[in-house]
Amino acid sequence: MAQDVNMAKVKTTFFCQNCGSQYAKWQGQCTSCKEWNTITEEVIQKPEKSDWKTPTTASKRVSKPLLINEIDTSKEARLDMRDGEFNRVLGGGMVHGSLTLLGGEPGIGKSTLLLQIALNLEYKTLYVSGEESQKQIKMRAERIQPNSNNCYILTETKTQNIFKQIEALEPDIVVIDSIQTLHSDYIESSAGSISQVKECTSELIKFAKETATPVLLIGHITKDGNIAGPKILEHMVDTVLQFEGDRNHVFRILRANKNRFGSTNELGIYEMQGSGLREVSNPSEILISEKDGELSGNAVAATLEGLRPLMIEVQALVSTAVYGTPQRSATGFNAKRLNMLLAVLEKRAGFRLGAKDVFLNITGGITVDDPAIDLAVVAAILSSNEDVALQSDFCFAAEVGLSGEIRPVQRVEQRILEAEKLGFSTIFVSKYNKIALKNTVIKIQLISKIEDLVGFLV
Repeated sequence: MAQDVNMAKVKTTFFCQNCGSQYAKWQGQCTSCKEWNTITEEVIQKPEKSDWKTPTTASKRVSKPLLINEIDTSKEARLDMRDGEFNRVLGGGMVHGSLTLLGGEPGIGKSTLLLQIALNLEYKTLYVSGEESQKQIKMRAERIQPNSNNCYILTETKTQNIFKQIEALEPDIVVIDSIQTLHSDYIESSAGSISQVKECTSELIKFAKETATPVLLIGHITKDGNIAGPKILEHMVDTVLQFEGDRNHVFRILRANKNRFGSTNELGIYEMQGSGLREVSNPSEILISEKDGELSGNAVAATLEGLRPLMIEVQALVSTAVYGTPQRSATGFNAKRLNMLLAVLEKRAGFRLGAKDVFLNITGGITVDDPAIDLAVVAAILSSNEDVALQSDFCFAAEVGLSGEIRPVQRVEQRILEAEKLGFSTIFVSKYNKIALKNTVIKIQLISKIEDLVGFLV
């Protein structure tokens, strides 16, 4: 009879492995995301749940409604992560009881980043790994920082065992590497499945909120670049961070896609080295390459990544098309926007580029979608086409319209001050920008049409 009761608690259901939609029976196509053959059967066992700790020690606090004028608005206390770039993206540090999800491509450096932070912290930290052994983590730790008295390593995938160790150790911060490797006794499906990811995350959220312990999760991504598992995973956590970059380049960018405790406009930049990730406090000097002499086809753009001004180098190569059909290639820049700018140059400035190959590259392996770099792209193309080098202390910050007008961009004063700080002598901006800066060392060259730029450069 007891066996029949247990069998009644086992439920079979179907989940879409792409979007997480649930179905009562199998079907070939998911009606939510329209993907085919992504629906799989999962067996869910629902025994009576206990808290992550014993019921006698569970939190007894009951929330009461408060008048909005009586709510305390004092600044939330945060934990200093001993990493300036990480603190910047989080909004000033880690909030007590928060759950942060870090996603990124395989091998990009997610585990290295969080292990490096865990080793540098002054707080007691528990690093839980379901992917590597303790010896493997120790070998990586010796490369980053050989000595740490506050970082504990646990190799475990079962959440119930993890919570037992947490209760015994009482860490200040918990790192989980990764959420897709964990499994709970309350769910019978395999680790990484939709139901397991939801259940394990739910248990970690309950632990974080009841104990005010911040938890950092590492998440895998799909081939489309989205975080693997149900979309609800990103809704459940407080902060979603994306760690990105080209594995063939040394630079890594950390950005926030969601942040309940701060802005999503901040950006962190790291340089991958043999001894770990190095914070890049002034990325403009690194993204602009050093040259012995002036070369044609190079222009510097003043761009913004979130709230952070950056000076990036745009390289263009214009040559006669050898194979009949001209090639248009862009690395780190939107290829369709490149074609638009080439059409504007041909129509408004009279440059015949229809029979020429045009190659464009943003140095440093980063991708930029700020329209303010349009003017630098046009300047680099003109420089390469005429084989005339631009002055190395010129920079550009403006958008180019379809009629050839030079359009204003947001926060232009911040871009001007960054260019002045790095020693540029002249910055080209739109005359329609309202600039309140006075007595600047850098010369602010105002232009209204693309023809004006041609007159200055050619």
